[in-house]
Amino acid sequence: MHLLFAPGKRPDRRALATFVAQRPMVGISHDPVPESAPHAETLWPGQQHWLELLSDGLTFDLAGLAPGPECPFPALVHRFDLAAMPQADDVEVLALRPGPHLTAGGSTMPVMRALLGLACELVRHFDALVAVGWGPTKSAIGRRFFESVAAAWLEGGPFPALGLTAFGATADGALETTGLAFWIGQELRIEPPLSNDRVAATRLGIRLVNHLVLRGGLDADERIIAPDGTPLVLRPSPMRDRVSVQRE
Repeated sequence: MHLLFAPGKRPDRRALATFVAQRPMVGISHDPVPESAPHAETLWPGQQHWLELLSDGLTFDLAGLAPGPECPFPALVHRFDLAAMPQADDVEVLALRPGPHLTAGGSTMPVMRALLGLACELVRHFDALVAVGWGPTKSAIGRRFFESVAAAWLEGGPFPALGLTAFGATADGALETTGLAFWIGQELRIEPPLSNDRVAATRLGIRLVNHLVLRGGLDADERIIAPDGTPLVLRPSPMRDRVSVQRE
């Protein structure tokens, strides 16, 4: 995950200390630079400043703090609740990722929920955090939209399909997700003619993404009824990497 800040507004260690002081459920579990060190200098040329944060009993690395160099600008394809796609010259980038000891289970649901919860707290605290970049979808998500949909999911609401996944048309006219495989190992594909009405198909896709995330994916055919009463069948592909949706 990337945190996109207004130019010149990246937080430093002191700002993060203020952040955790106001949030008893978040702490700094490791600072690689001793308190007595000159924080205005990096340990070696080009090194990023970073901290290890503890949230929900799990540790996450936050890198790219001021006054060190920022993180590389991420690849972005989709945008949500933003008037324009952020450009490298318009923002400064921090990266938030699971700690090294969580690498093996970095994409598991408990780790990702804790990551999103920590990101929500950072958005609430830092007004200069203008957008969140979500790597699996190559999405840039506006701060208010991200905090709203992520917090709602963490509190028991629907999965934030717009942002943590994205929808795009394929060459043969289907509507297919990007990024859902990060969560369940499968992408969702809405077949023609069900996909001909893009707005209706996207609304259906949002519902189905939430359904599939709750299930953890699909191993066998499943029949459901669409909101308009249309009988549908969800069918895993032979390789089990996609779930196709079509009228029965």
